[in-house]
Amino acid sequence: MSTHIGAQKDEIANIVLMPGDPLRAKMIAETYLSDVKIINTVRNMLGYTGVYKTIRVTVMGSGMGIPSMGIYSYELFDKYDVDYIIRIGTAGSYTKELDIFDTVLVTECFSDSNYSYVQSLKQGHIEKPSIQLNDIILATAKKMKKDILPAKVYCTDVYKREQNAQQILLNEIIEKQGCKCVEMESYSLFHNANVLNKQAACILTISDSMVSKKENY
Repeated sequence: MSTHIGAQKDEIANIVLMPGDPLRAKMIAETYLSDVKIINTVRNMLGYTGVYKTIRVTVMGSGMGIPSMGIYSYELFDKYDVDYIIRIGTAGSYTKELDIFDTVLVTECFSDSNYSYVQSLKQGHIEKPSIQLNDIILATAKKMKKDILPAKVYCTDVYKREQNAQQILLNEIIEKQGCKCVEMESYSLFHNANVLNKQAACILTISDSMVSKKENY
């Protein structure tokens, strides 16, 4: 057990899929895994371990936001010897190139959060995923004939801002940083993986568009 996870060490696989919503973790586990066992209910952050095509996998919610992902991913890497965490979540599009239901593979994450500095005194605002994991994901998508779009994302503590602040932000995030979409968890996940010499990736489905104003939650 760790501070926020009630599972025994051997109950968690070394590969973890992390949606933000614990109920999505429940749905994924019950739909796609065999021999499923619930391994965490602390704070209702549901976690399940089972088997997918002979591979042992854990699916567990991360909650919303950089701090929540930071807590759970750090404990999984550090206390449970997890080697790989793949965030599977949603994002808002900043460009007409990304419509709702499009799938994005994060290649780089920009954030104005101070998580990395507070956590390990690291300067800077960019965190990157595992190249090895991203290559595997891209190759698998190609084999399955699934479209997946590599993109730089903005990871924020504030998903939607007051209108004047939003316009200033968009100039910085889209034009200067080149971010294609926005989400709220990848920054702390990537940072923890990099600090602890682990591997992390992030796959996102576009759930709403700041351009077309369409949304599907």
